[in-house]
Amino acid sequence: MRELINEGELEPRARVNESELTERFGISRTPLREAIKILATEGLLELLPNRGARVASISPDELEEMIEVIAGLEATACDLACRTITDEELAEIEAKHQAMMAAWQARDETSYFRLNREIHEAIMLASRNTKLRSLYLGLTGRIQRSRYSAHQTEAQWAQAVEEHERMIPLLRARQGEELAGLMRRHIRSKKPVIAAIYGEEGTEASPR
Repeated sequence: MRELINEGELEPRARVNESELTERFGISRTPLREAIKILATEGLLELLPNRGARVASISPDELEEMIEVIAGLEATACDLACRTITDEELAEIEAKHQAMMAAWQARDETSYFRLNREIHEAIMLASRNTKLRSLYLGLTGRIQRSRYSAHQTEAQWAQAVEEHERMIPLLRARQGEELAGLMRRHIRSKKPVIAAIYGEEGTEASPR
């Protein structure tokens, strides 16, 4: 269910159809309802009195707060990763970056956004801080699809790519402070894109 939400199959404010999901997963209602309770504590679902559950929406104020926290977590991960990353991890990130650049040039959005997400997650893993990663995963899941699957203009997309191009040399040089600052700005620049998807009423618009 978490994956369905993160991938956008279950959109913000969509009602959870228990009958459909029990059939899809081949389970009874009891484990499904336990899963719903867990996802509600994570903020992914909202429990409705006597009416089941629905996918949580995000208000503009909440979105602003979430992005600021995510930006801080990723910036901290960059600083830590520059102290602990191995040559093998760095090589893997660089390979993903090159593949992402090829996807961008080919306008292969699906591959581009998948690789983009994997790069951010690889840097988080390289920080060697499990508490930081746990906080990050708990927050970013709610906006993961909109963060990695949409952009409003070619200029915004090109800016994001240019920022990623600058990240790799900083990571290779282990310049943690500079990389952290760049990452913070990079995440903050996503605010207009994500806000446009959720809209002022917290409902999801169609991605470009």
